[in-house]
Amino acid sequence: MTPARPARRRPRGDAGAAVAESVMVMALVSVLFASLLQLALALHLRGTLVDCVGEGARFGALADRTPADGAERARELVRASLPASYADDVQAARVRSGGLDVVEVSATVPLPLVGWFGGGSMTVRGHGLVEVLP
Repeated sequence: MTPARPARRRPRGDAGAAVAESVMVMALVSVLFASLLQLALALHLRGTLVDCVGEGARFGALADRTPADGAERARELVRASLPASYADDVQAARVRSGGLDVVEVSATVPLPLVGWFGGGSMTVRGHGLVEVLP
């Protein structure tokens, strides 16, 4: 007797393609989801910083305060709401804008690209109208 030949398998068309497609789609969805989370983190950081420097500028613009007091207030607020290293580069100055004296507080922080780890930088500014007592 001669040994039997194994049966030849014929291609079955699209069999198994659903697994490959679902892996590719899930990878794409995961990247899009991570990108949206990163965008949300960057927008949260910007919004928080705008609030902190704005409050610092308004505080520094009070009649019995100086711009340095406003910068220190902004640093305290940044340290309370974000990583402490983000409060390192906060400055304040009294400037003239539109014919009015204002206190400008600015903060430059790293722009997060992956989690809290950054690649660039972002600068936000807050202004407060200088209060003058009669």
